[in-house]
Amino acid sequence: MPALPRTAWAEIDLDALVHNLGVLRSLVAPGVRVEPVVKADAYGHGSVPVARALQDAGADGFGVATWDEALELRRGGVTAPILVLYAIPAAAAREAALRGVAVSVGDMDLLERLAGAMAGARSRRALRVHLGVETGLGRDGVTVASVVAAARRIRATPGLRLAGLWTHLQEPEDEGRTAAQEALLDAAATALRTAGLPVPDRHISASGDLLHLPVPAMEAIRPGLLLYGLALDAVPADDVGRALAGPRDVPPVHPALSLHARPMRVLDLPAGWGISYGPTFVTAHPSRIATLPLGYADGWPRALSNRAEALVRGHRVPILGNVAMDAVMADVTDVPGLPVTVDDEFVLIGRQGDDAITAGDVALTRGTISREVVTGLSRRLPRVYDAAAGVAGIRTLVSEGRRA
Repeated sequence: MPALPRTAWAEIDLDALVHNLGVLRSLVAPGVRVEPVVKADAYGHGSVPVARALQDAGADGFGVATWDEALELRRGGVTAPILVLYAIPAAAAREAALRGVAVSVGDMDLLERLAGAMAGARSRRALRVHLGVETGLGRDGVTVASVVAAARRIRATPGLRLAGLWTHLQEPEDEGRTAAQEALLDAAATALRTAGLPVPDRHISASGDLLHLPVPAMEAIRPGLLLYGLALDAVPADDVGRALAGPRDVPPVHPALSLHARPMRVLDLPAGWGISYGPTFVTAHPSRIATLPLGYADGWPRALSNRAEALVRGHRVPILGNVAMDAVMADVTDVPGLPVTVDDEFVLIGRQGDDAITAGDVALTRGTISREVVTGLSRRLPRVYDAAAGVAGIRTLVSEGRRA
């Protein structure tokens, strides 16, 4: 383990990510592009290190949500194709073209502004535009009736090129709803053909859709949750692929992120001692309390006060009192063996010994979903990147580097 600025950190298993990428590739036909979604700091895993590892493993491109996320990847050495899935400011259009970043458009007014921004551009590279289609999510995309007009506007602007036609599924496990959305995207493609316009590459499938048969025969997929080994909802499981019983036999994917801490203090406290602000917990008997240096500023929310657990020496221990901005307290009184010390490692998400606490477990406790658990982990938590050969790199607020 490299020297870290604090004794709380997240570990990212790069080999698990590469394995999961291979599983996802096995679920689609040869030639279909696998373009992982690395928005929201790669779901809290660290966008640049994750994208570089997946790029080295053969990912065909990446999806992000915002323009600055795309810039971060480019500045971090990611050269694979990037698609920004939400609208970007028109003022950024020319730089996006220069950097080879594709954009999505799902509103006719914003398309006009994008076309205006590119008018007269002298870039040798046209801005690649993926046209979003409203098929039932109610969030983004032009209507099927507007698809031809939008495509013609893109083709009429020298600095723009229509590169994709896409939508996003609302509830993949609902076969009727999914079929209706797929039919609308097909109708959009048919409208383009009927108008004598070429149909660009289409993409609709994300993680939820990949768990169900059949996967639509399109040119690309945009996996997120399964890439990171996360459940689609609050399902506690070490093995998401097997835990989600469904119509498709998905090979196992593995969680890539774990959350660790070593105490900043361990102290025996008497009965009747209040723990943390409030206090909402008072010791009923003499207790040994370990203070872990992470809190709600790190993405461990107050909703977990008096409700969460951690692993130490392979044993579950309760986390007590209100979660503070920078600290939580664990009761280690009953851990077998010698008393727990500041040298012991705690696991709040991940496996230790024969037990595991998954992001899905934490999500169930919080009343949310696993993706909110991991994307909420703050950037100030150091990330340690593990590979078969050892620590491949670290990321802190002040440094990011790889080991040779």
